Amino acid sequence: MAVSTLAPKYVELAGTIETQIRDGMWDGVKMPSVRDVAVRHKVSVVTASRAVQILRDKGLIQTRQRSGCFRVAPPTADRWALVMRLTPGPWQHATLGMSRFGFEALARREPMHLEPDAIKLTVGMSDADVHGAVRAAKGAGITGAFFLPSRHCANEMRTDERFLAACAAEAIPVVLLERNLRGHNRELTHDLVAVDDLDGAARCTRHLLDLGRERIGVVVASPTSSHNDRVAGYLFALHAATLDGGTHAGLKSHVLHQSNDLPTREAYVKLADQVRKLRLDGVVCYQDYTAMGLIIELLARGAKVPDDVAVIGSDDLPIGNLFTVGITTYSDPSEAMAEQAVRLMRERLRCPERRALKVVVPGELIVRESTIGRGG
Repeated sequence: MAVSTLAPKYVELAGTIETQIRDGMWDGVKMPSVRDVAVRHKVSVVTASRAVQILRDKGLIQTRQRSGCFRVAPPTADRWALVMRLTPGPWQHATLGMSRFGFEALARREPMHLEPDAIKLTVGMSDADVHGAVRAAKGAGITGAFFLPSRHCANEMRTDERFLAACAAEAIPVVLLERNLRGHNRELTHDLVAVDDLDGAARCTRHLLDLGRERIGVVVASPTSSHNDRVAGYLFALHAATLDGGTHAGLKSHVLHQSNDLPTREAYVKLADQVRKLRLDGVVCYQDYTAMGLIIELLARGAKVPDDVAVIGSDDLPIGNLFTVGITTYSDPSEAMAEQAVRLMRERLRCPERRALKVVVPGELIVRESTIGRGG
């Protein structure tokens, strides 16, 4: 009896899909589900599943939980480090997820290798330690770094400075995310992509003014470009409102600073005490967690939100829409920011000597119960 030399059906199917992958058919898009593969190729779900497993074993596709299958970036794709220096606190994990989301979404459309663990920075690292980490990343094929600097303290800032110096020494271009290095008047020496914090704070302030609020404050926490822009947008909105005359003629500014040195709960307590002492009826916070902490402390003091004090946050973190009082917020366009960051990186690689650029991307004001109440 002759022995058949035909390959099993699932192997043939895997070969067909592999050819499509290598021809670029699935570049930048989500691949069909196992069930879709079965329907498209007129095979059983079991056969389709075994074919997909072969492709996964070959490293051609990867499966993301609750997202489906995506093509793995080819070895020749850009390989970039993603270095996120987030402020410690209960919000760190959620903020990290939101910060990475835009890059992960973009990587599914434009195959690229993003390495979030390629360079790990910790406070107090020496020049040699930082330079060694950067050199090792370059040896692993990293050709650029997207970098969110720390805004927390001077020691973290010095680590960031060491990192940028090491990248310069190794000829690794860096695109900053969201903010420049800590400091009120730092010169911009690297490309920067940020949400339009100036416009965001101005729009949040105008929203409160349109609701009839007259004693509005803004909360910031660090001497960084993003917080400076928020103050500038807030002050501009107040100034523009006074030009109209009428009921807005006597507006005063109130810039509140949340301490990074106090435990989180104590910082919220102090902030709420300031808001009550100044008799503010509207507050624009630099972050949703700060807005939520302030709301809880105000409620504990018998104040009504938003009737007595309307509160706005920023970043549109998940916590902002989990409770009865949803937080009005200025959302970050994370995917659009990732697109601009990648564009600047590619331009920098082509033209390493050009001047540093700052690109701002507009966000969106999302109105919830913390400013308009239920049915407002």
